[in-house]
Amino acid sequence: MSNKKNHNYLLSDLTKLKGVGNKIANLLKKKKVNTIFDLLWKLPKSYTDRSKTSNIEDLKIGEVQTVNIIPYKYNFPRVRNLPNRVLCKDDTGNLDCIFFNSYEGYIKKILPIGKKVVVSGKIGFFRNKYQITNPKYISEDSSVIKIKHNQYSLTEGITEKLYNKIIKQIIKDLPKLDEWHSKEILKNFNNISWHDSINKLHQPENVGKYKSSFYERLAFDEIFSSYLVHSEIRKKIKKIKKNKKLFDLDKQKELIKKLDFKLTKDQMKSLNEVNKDLISNQKMFRLLQGDVGSGKTIVALIASINVINSGFQVAVMAPTEILARQHYLLAKKLFKSSIRIDLLSSKSEYKDKKRILDELNENKIDLIFGTHSIFQKKVKFKNLGLIVIDEQHKFGVNQRKKLSDKGGNNCDVLLMSATPIPRTLTMTIYGDMDISIIREKPQSRKEVKTYTKLETKIDDVIKFIKKEIDMGNQVFWVCPLIEESKKIDHSSVIKKYKFLNEIFPNKVGLLHGKTDQIEKELILNNFLNKKYDILVSTTIIEVGIDFPNANIIVIENSNKFGLSQLHQLRGRVGRGHKQSTCILMFKSSLTENAKKRLRILKKTNDGFKISEEDMKIRGYGDILGFKQSGLKTFKLADPILNENLFFIAEKEIKRIENSDEDISRFRTLMKLYDQADIINDIV
Repeated sequence: MSNKKNHNYLLSDLTKLKGVGNKIANLLKKKKVNTIFDLLWKLPKSYTDRSKTSNIEDLKIGEVQTVNIIPYKYNFPRVRNLPNRVLCKDDTGNLDCIFFNSYEGYIKKILPIGKKVVVSGKIGFFRNKYQITNPKYISEDSSVIKIKHNQYSLTEGITEKLYNKIIKQIIKDLPKLDEWHSKEILKNFNNISWHDSINKLHQPENVGKYKSSFYERLAFDEIFSSYLVHSEIRKKIKKIKKNKKLFDLDKQKELIKKLDFKLTKDQMKSLNEVNKDLISNQKMFRLLQGDVGSGKTIVALIASINVINSGFQVAVMAPTEILARQHYLLAKKLFKSSIRIDLLSSKSEYKDKKRILDELNENKIDLIFGTHSIFQKKVKFKNLGLIVIDEQHKFGVNQRKKLSDKGGNNCDVLLMSATPIPRTLTMTIYGDMDISIIREKPQSRKEVKTYTKLETKIDDVIKFIKKEIDMGNQVFWVCPLIEESKKIDHSSVIKKYKFLNEIFPNKVGLLHGKTDQIEKELILNNFLNKKYDILVSTTIIEVGIDFPNANIIVIENSNKFGLSQLHQLRGRVGRGHKQSTCILMFKSSLTENAKKRLRILKKTNDGFKISEEDMKIRGYGDILGFKQSGLKTFKLADPILNENLFFIAEKEIKRIENSDEDISRFRTLMKLYDQADIINDIV
C-alpha cells in the first residue's frame, strides 16, 4: 500500500471501522474525534490487569478481579425491578453474579450450569457473600479475558469494551508508513518507527511512560510537523516578489533626534530589521514582540514614515477604537503636519466616512488608523505598502495568511504583540513569521513597585489610595468576578464598586464583561479624561491602552490569576513618568504555587522570564495568549516536559531551510498532523 493510501486510511471517517455506525461516530465527533487518526491520540489513562485469576476466598472487595467459577443455580425472580442472580462457586467458596436489565436467555447462554467460566468485574460483598454486579467480561475461553485491558476516559454512550475493541482494530490494521526522518534524527529515539511507537503507546503497561523513546518520537513528530507547515508558509510568502521600498535614512535620523526620549538598543535593532525587510524585494511578514511598555508602537510608526516616504500608504489596525485613537493622536503629535493622517471610526459621521474612503482611494491619506473595519471590502487603498496590526495574538495562522494575501504583493505586514511567549512556544505559534523582540524598557520608565497585602488589611490600601488621589493620581481596581458566586468566595466588581463609591462618591467608574462596546469606550474615555479617579474593572483592561495618569493598580484575589495575566495587568500602570505601584491582595490561605507566583512577580518585571515561570507552574495550555493564538493544543508534546524536542525540531528546520532540502518525504507527516486548509496549497 502506498503512503498516500495509508494516510487516506488514517484520515478516513470513523464509520470505516467495524462496529462503528453513525451513532457511535457522532458521539466521538462531539469530542472532536473525526478520523481514525484522531482516535490514536485518545490514550489509555490506566489499565486493568485481568491476566491473574483469584480464588473466591482471596477476593478483595472494591477491586476489579478475575475468577474461575462454575454456575450451579439460577434465581430469576418474577417481581419487577429485582435483579436476576446466578449462584456460582469454586473449591474455596461461593459468589453471586447479579444482572440488572438482562434477559434470562442471554444469562443462561453466557453462564451455563455446570460449565467452567471465567468472569471479571468489580468485587462486592452483600449478606455475607461475594458478588459481581453486571460483570464486564464473561467467557468460557479464558484467553479472551485473562489479558490487560486499557481504561480510557470514555465518551458517554460508549462502553470500555467497545472502546478497547475499536482501538485494537485500528492498531491491528495500522499501516507501516515510509520513514520521514533522517537517520540522525532517529538516533534520538533509538531508531523506533512511527508504526512501532503507536503500538507501544497503546500497550497497557506503557501508560504514563512520557520519557520513553516511543513517546518522545511521537511528540517530536507533532512538534516538527507544526514547524514544517510554518516554514512552508514563510517560504511561500518570501517567494512573493515586491517593489523595494526606497527611503532616505537621514530623514529617519532627523525624526529620531526630535523625539523627547532616546530609543533603546532593542528598539533600534528591531527598527533596522524591519527596514531591511522593507528595502528588500521579498514581502515582509514580521512579528514585533515586546514586553508591556517596551515601546513597540514608536518603532512601528517610524517604519510607517519610511514606507510613506517611499510613496506608499500605511494602515494601522488596533483591537479597540480607544487604542486606535490613542495611536492616531501619538502619530499626530510625532509627525505634526508633515504627512496626511486620519482615523476611521464607527463614531465618524457618514460624510466623514465617505470622505476618508474617497481620499484613501485617491491616495490623499498617507496613514490611516482604525479597528478591523479598515480591512472591509468597501475600503480601497490606492497604494497600500504596509499593514500594522496591534495586539495580534488573537489572530491564528489561517487569519494571518489571509491578511498577508489581502494586502497584495507590494504590501508588507508587521504584527505587534505585548504578550511575551516562552521560547519553546515562539516557533510553534509564530513560526510562519520573522520575529523581532524588544526586551529592554525605556530608561525613563520606572519599574512598578509590587506589594502583597492581606485582604483583611484593606483599610491600609484605602488610606494609601486616598493619599494618591489627593495628589491627582488615578487607580485601577481589578476584581475577577462580575457577580457573587456561592461556590467561589471571590469579590465581585459590582460589590466592590458600591463599596468604593461610598468612600469616594461620584469618583468611581465600573467596567465588566457585560458592558457593551460603546459604553465601554465611553467609560475608558471618561477615565482617561479624569472624570473618575478609580476604575473598578474585571480583567478586560489588559489590552495596551495608555493611561499616563493611572499609577496605582489594586488586584484582588491575585492568587487566582496566572503570572502572565498579573504581569499584563500590572502593565496598565507605570506608563507615565510617575512612580507606580501594584498591590496584590490575597486571602490568608495561599497554596504553595500561589505563594511562588506572587514571589516571582515581586522579584521581576521581565515579561519573558515571567511567562517561562508561568508555564512551569501552570502548564502551557493556560498561559496568557496561548488559547487565542490559533495554535491547536498538542496531543502529546509538552513544552516543559519535552523542551529538548522543541530545540531539536528548531535546529532541524533551520538545517532543512539553509540547505534548501526537498521536503517531499514529509508530505505524509504534514497531511496527518496538520489537517488545516492552509496546507492544501503546500502539500
